[in-house]
Amino acid sequence: MYRERPSVIPGAVVWQTPPASGEGERRILPDGCMDLLWTSGRLVVAGPDSVAYVTRVVPGAGYTGLRFAPGDLPGLLGVPACELRDRRVPLDQIWPAGRVRALENRLFRGAGIEALADGLRPDPMVRAAAELLGDGRGVAAAAGLLDLGERRFHRLCLRVFGYGPKTLGRILRMNRALEKARNGQPFARVAHDEGYADQAHLAREVKALAGVTLTALVGRTGRR
Repeated sequence: MYRERPSVIPGAVVWQTPPASGEGERRILPDGCMDLLWTSGRLVVAGPDSVAYVTRVVPGAGYTGLRFAPGDLPGLLGVPACELRDRRVPLDQIWPAGRVRALENRLFRGAGIEALADGLRPDPMVRAAAELLGDGRGVAAAAGLLDLGERRFHRLCLRVFGYGPKTLGRILRMNRALEKARNGQPFARVAHDEGYADQAHLAREVKALAGVTLTALVGRTGRR
């Protein structure tokens, strides 16, 4: 069973999936975040997804992950997020192999995955940008509140989030909408509250970003 808990790292989450008993697929929805994964004895970076990432489930393979708040991990890695967009990359392709082996040995000896982020120093501007876009602010409004021009804001977003602010805003809005729908709100009400033109617009956005229908994700029809 999937489990998660808040991390001691502000804004991060530690999660685990047990070893799979059989083959299958797992659909991971885009959320603006990046993860460090520990699986089959290797450390892997999960870049920011622009659409749902469908991965094959390997029998016997489990995962431990550290999911960072949007924009936090690229500074620790020293790599722009846009270079990792929609990718899963072994950490030893980003950092020196000897350094990664030492980290993997720590995990083999029982260290928690959070120890890998000892040097993380969140950037207040990045946190503010994610919060503004997560609250539904438009690109121009968010850039203005950060005292940035729109082009500079776009470059910042590519570097730390992996895509431009409009794409991040769409992804964060979809996740807000899904949370409300899963909590039982009617789809039409969710669409109105989140600023979609109508329920059909919400459904199209979910299908475009998640690759499956809103009903399939939430497990019910739009009426309560």
